[in-house]
Amino acid sequence: MSNLEGAPVEASDVRGRVAELHAIREQVRRGPSERATQAQKAKGKLTARERIDLLLDEGSFSEVEPLRRHRATGFGLESKKPYTDGVITGWGTVHGRTVFVYAHDFRIFGGALGEAHATKIHKIMDMAISAGAPLVSLNDGAGARIQEGVSALAGYGGIFQRNTKASGVIPQISVMLGPCAGGAAYSPALTDFVFMVRETSQMFITGPDVVRAVTGEEISQNGLGGADVHAETSGVAHFAYDDEETCLEEVRYLLALLPQNNRENPPRVASEDPADRTGEALLDLVPADGNRPYDMRKVIEELVDDGDYLEVHERWATNIICALSRLDGQVVGIVANQPQSLAGVLDIEASEKAARFIQMCDAFNIPIITLLDVPGFLPGVDQEHGGIIRHGAKLLYAYCNATVPRISVILRKAYGGAYIVMDSQSIGADLTYAWPTNEIAVMGAEGAANVIFRKQIAEADDPEAMRARMVKEYKAELMHPYYAAERGLVDDVIDPVETRSVLIKSLAMLATKHADLPSRKHGNPPQ
Repeated sequence: MSNLEGAPVEASDVRGRVAELHAIREQVRRGPSERATQAQKAKGKLTARERIDLLLDEGSFSEVEPLRRHRATGFGLESKKPYTDGVITGWGTVHGRTVFVYAHDFRIFGGALGEAHATKIHKIMDMAISAGAPLVSLNDGAGARIQEGVSALAGYGGIFQRNTKASGVIPQISVMLGPCAGGAAYSPALTDFVFMVRETSQMFITGPDVVRAVTGEEISQNGLGGADVHAETSGVAHFAYDDEETCLEEVRYLLALLPQNNRENPPRVASEDPADRTGEALLDLVPADGNRPYDMRKVIEELVDDGDYLEVHERWATNIICALSRLDGQVVGIVANQPQSLAGVLDIEASEKAARFIQMCDAFNIPIITLLDVPGFLPGVDQEHGGIIRHGAKLLYAYCNATVPRISVILRKAYGGAYIVMDSQSIGADLTYAWPTNEIAVMGAEGAANVIFRKQIAEADDPEAMRARMVKEYKAELMHPYYAAERGLVDDVIDPVETRSVLIKSLAMLATKHADLPSRKHGNPPQ
């Protein structure tokens, strides 16, 4: 009934026209050829439509512009005009809520972006912004379509502009399921979350061939920009998984924790985990000795509903934990020092990781819970020359700028500038609680004693005995668990076993919090 690469064959009546339409739709659904599909499968990758089916609720997908074709000529393009032009766009639902999606079809032009391809993406992005619903991009493309020249590059510019316009307005999630090279990589970098699949997805600005030509370095595509590299080293990827099915299931889980847009709250669910459940295990999880490490993840598991949480950037900057979870069914963002990694200090990468997570939570009305056990900022020439001052200021700026409910709990150490930066009461935390094991001070007692009592120690007959005496005296005077509470810098010292119920009651009180920032176009955060 139709010319598969040209114009449809004329049909004589309505039934004939309808039959022709169904034939064209079936062709669109199948894709360019069985050979192209098998080539995709041979790489261990699903087709674009299979991916959409995994992401969205069954039968919910509505496609936009499936019959779109490019109008380019030259270099053989005029004889090859497949439907969809290599990108599938539309909307559906995830857990019953509207989500917009576009998916590159690598079987068509290698998923490369041309003018028509870009116009389809622009349209679906505009629809998502207008409708106030999340946008998910399923990326598997070879970059700009070289045959279309600068028109393809301009198409990317339109995507970047819309990514920026949508930032903080609707959740944007990029799922890397194949190559993403050159300027194309900047779109995922502008979105809220980046998912990657090991072995099959890569991201880089200049590929291995260019690196070899310019620097002489030999490296594979995965070694340069694979999922593990970006999840552990660069911090570009928030999540990395072994297969597409698991990856897309986790995207669905993340969407269940996010609101539709910045004007809504995240979806609340009924929780069977009692709000007043006590956490007896917390008494044994956190050692009183501030020099002994422990796993902060176990503390989080004990506090949140059913011990369930989604950690963001799990393998990058592991000295700080950022996670989304629920308390009594309400979504919260958790920022916590991790004493098991670098003793939980703040450094350049930890500051950047937490700052962007806090900004995301603030943009999408997610209350922030901060769990402190921080000995300070990481000292060292590399940190200072790397700009720890401006990077640490990013974290400070993010907390100070956040207007969502903010609750801090000081478990053990909270020393120096790191104490201030980690959402202390002085920078705007709504409520600050401390466990009876807390130590809030300018620095550790040993260091403080060495500074304050330097002369007495040096002149003593037994310097070590004098130092030990001065350390004990400093702790007794300035580092006892109630020092900050006596001065109103901590709202209460609480029994650790009651932490969950205290947090839930505090969140309920803060549910109607309203805070306005000064009128301005935007701030100028440290870079």
